[in-house]
Amino acid sequence: MSDDIVLVIGANGQLGSVLIKELQNIHGISKVIASDVYLDSNFEGVFELLDATDIDSVHSIVKKHSITQIYHLAAILSAKGEQQPLKTWDLNMKMTLNVFEVARISTVNKVFFPSSIAVYGNKAPLQKSPQSAFLNPATVYGISKAAGENWAQYYFTNYDLDIRSIRYPGVIGYQSMPGGGTTDYAVDIYHSAVKKQTYNCFLNADTKLPMIFMEDAIRATIELMQVPKAKIKTRTSYNLGSMSFSPSELYEAIKKEHPGFEIEYQPDFRQGIADKWPKSIDDNEARNDWDWKPKFNLKSMTSVMLEKLEEKYNTTKLKE
Repeated sequence: MSDDIVLVIGANGQLGSVLIKELQNIHGISKVIASDVYLDSNFEGVFELLDATDIDSVHSIVKKHSITQIYHLAAILSAKGEQQPLKTWDLNMKMTLNVFEVARISTVNKVFFPSSIAVYGNKAPLQKSPQSAFLNPATVYGISKAAGENWAQYYFTNYDLDIRSIRYPGVIGYQSMPGGGTTDYAVDIYHSAVKKQTYNCFLNADTKLPMIFMEDAIRATIELMQVPKAKIKTRTSYNLGSMSFSPSELYEAIKKEHPGFEIEYQPDFRQGIADKWPKSIDDNEARNDWDWKPKFNLKSMTSVMLEKLEEKYNTTKLKE
């Protein structure tokens, strides 16, 4: 067991709800403090209600538990963010800077800040988007993540605060429903298949985007946080690659196991966001610096997603 005491901000989200369990396995349940603006009634462990836009509240919890590591996962995501752009900027940036500043003046020695492929815009190559490229994000979410990357580098350069970051592609998992991102179709579609419903896709059939299975995303996060400080060469955020596919390719993979599954395409405003995002990612720096390598591909991910969701819905029916 590690001596670290870990705070996870945004623990109820798609990533946080899975990451918490893995961190509990590593550090012990009593040494992982989950936090969010509301309590999940099914949560098992130590939980603190926290509004991370209030710096005094963040500092109070860090001091109360003698926190040494923070995973800051709370944010308004891309599609939801475009509905309230100014609120999204204010909330995302205030929370991020509050976490960085509290970490700087407290017992915290390591911070994880999640970034996203949303930092890229139409000035970067969309195929094999490089680690270092001109960033002109098209969404407020992407703008806030690009700014957060630069603040992370600033805090490391000026205060030696060990902030580590990953630019996540679309994260696909069966554990919870997605939270308002442009890549959410790749989670929703599996639920429709298992429920034997026609899926209405909000992207065009051929819109290829980078994706990653939840198990790989969690493993990458843990691996990055466990690497010796000297190995971390990128202090903005590491590109993270895994697989790239389009809605039609995902549909065909699902159809092999659910032959009767049907899909319809009804693109909405999220199509415009997706068109400006990378189609594939160059993650050589992550592979070279901390030996990153994905384990799942489209076929193996689809098998696990369908199996787990079928178990979930069958269990729900039995309870009814």
